[in-house]
Amino acid sequence: MTEPELRTLTSDDWPLWRELRLAALAEAPYAFGSTLADWQDAEESRWRSRLEIPGALDLIALVDGRPVAMASGVPVDDDAKAAELISLWVGPQARGRGVADRLIAEIAAWAAERGRTTLKLAVAPDNAAALALYRRNGFADTDEPGDLMADGVRRELVMARSL
Repeated sequence: MTEPELRTLTSDDWPLWRELRLAALAEAPYAFGSTLADWQDAEESRWRSRLEIPGALDLIALVDGRPVAMASGVPVDDDAKAAELISLWVGPQARGRGVADRLIAEIAAWAAERGRTTLKLAVAPDNAAALALYRRNGFADTDEPGDLMADGVRRELVMARSL
């Protein structure tokens, strides 16, 4: 596999984002707060709006011109010193090759350049692969209560790292 190329998306790139997001929700439904059914029939305006979050950075990774991964960084509304890593997913064909590490590093650099001192994320507490990835990248549990997951019982685990 060649070195991934990272590309910043705009709302005009919504078909590409849609392709990756639907693949992610289909392949790893346990890893996201949203479901495939939530997004499958979404109209163009909803996809564009997701890529128009004020102050956000939306990235994809391409290998040999094909999209293989995605991630976003968004400002935390109630904390001017924090940003959040959301929607991280790497397709099975690109896993184990440092693509996620590269996306995390890019989001962390983006947040730091904007004066953010903390990068947060939320993860399913039983997603062992994601937990290992995040811990390897300097994230630790915060003991903050995460959002209720789709099963209505478990809560997401909130993690953070200093920038």
